[in-house]
Amino acid sequence: MVTTTTTANSYVMLQELSNMDRITQLQDEIQQLLQIMSSSIAYLTSKANFLQVSPDVPITKQRNPEKVDTPDVFEDNKRELVTDLMVKAKQIEYLINSLPQPEAEEVQAKRLEELEQQMTQANEEYIRALNRAKSLHQRISQVLKDMLNDTDDPENPG
Repeated sequence: MVTTTTTANSYVMLQELSNMDRITQLQDEIQQLLQIMSSSIAYLTSKANFLQVSPDVPITKQRNPEKVDTPDVFEDNKRELVTDLMVKAKQIEYLINSLPQPEAEEVQAKRLEELEQQMTQANEEYIRALNRAKSLHQRISQVLKDMLNDTDDPENPG
């Protein structure tokens, strides 16, 4: 029974580690998505020229033509940025879908109760082992004292 419980506990721990690895991957992917978004905004705001979008609002500022991409290059780069964002979003979606579904409260409560029982049992075993070690230490100390006392007594040679 102990072996089965230990094996089951090991399996659960490995699953939880695997889930934590997925969460770490998800954090990394989200950070990369934010980096792509930031770079995209920086590119779009620095390489676009000002266009008049309404006849009622005139353009009051122009960029240096050497710093602005041509419309074709700008459109191609926008498509590439959108593709990068979509690919990263799909990767994030895949990682989210690979995460386990949350356990029901009853299952979590039962698992926590079992863990608490195991912890109590482990603590009891630890206390027994500690008391045994203290007892052995006292016995060894007493034996050593007795041996030293026997050696110090010249009238009682051993």
